[in-house]
Amino acid sequence: MTTPVIIPHPMRRRRPLRSASEIAAAVFLVLLVVVSLITPLLPLDPDSTNLAIRSQGPSAAHWLGTDDVGRDYLSRVIYGGRISLMVGVLAMLASTAIGVIVGLTAGYARGWVDEVLMRFVDFLSSIPWMVLVIVASVFLRPGLWTIIVVIGAFSWMPTARLVRAETLSLRERTFVGYARFTGVRPPTVVWRHVLPDATPTIIVAATATISAAMLTEAALSFLGLGIQPPMASWGSLLESAQGSLARSPLLAIVPGLLIMLTVLSFNVLGDALRRRVSEEGPR
Repeated sequence: MTTPVIIPHPMRRRRPLRSASEIAAAVFLVLLVVVSLITPLLPLDPDSTNLAIRSQGPSAAHWLGTDDVGRDYLSRVIYGGRISLMVGVLAMLASTAIGVIVGLTAGYARGWVDEVLMRFVDFLSSIPWMVLVIVASVFLRPGLWTIIVVIGAFSWMPTARLVRAETLSLRERTFVGYARFTGVRPPTVVWRHVLPDATPTIIVAATATISAAMLTEAALSFLGLGIQPPMASWGSLLESAQGSLARSPLLAIVPGLLIMLTVLSFNVLGDALRRRVSEEGPR
């Protein structure tokens, strides 16, 4: 009698790898947040210059070397990460707030309100986002808060579409129909019944928005339209490293690698949340 061969289910083999990547992404982001929060308490001065030690390689005194004006590059990278993360989070909050308000209003009101709001979303979506952001940045004074406002104001359209679709589905649920039948005002129905059930979708969209905001900030700073000296972000560090790629490639590798890892971590967690939300399904 032959012993049956048991073939492991492919999903069971892939799940540990997915879990490991999710844990690694979460650990990296937690460390990034902790370092960003305690940065002001660290004995680091990212703006102190010393021309006598400019463009030096890594050493015991300067772990990542120095830049072209003798500033400690590790300090610049740590403070730059704090600024990049701040831009991503605050721009995400602004973008998510606008997208949620527009999506809830369009999905619940329907009719001409939905038509007007969605055609406005289509109009903004038809214009390349980089063109919108660059034009707005040109007319406003470059700086930290300008870049946050600009990114938040022109990145809410995908969130609005997702929330509208979720709201259209939730609007037809029994508990929402019962609330309307009993005379509950529409703002109360949206706040108490629609918004809580749409929260998982909003959270998933928010993780993607953070990644997009950080990439947008890096691109604008690389073009000279974002964070301005002496303040540093990972994008502005990439821009300032252009002139020294041949002799000091580390100046570009470190911020570029950190941008890649941060965006990848947010995307991994966003995919994990999306899978869990789809597996749970509607309540």
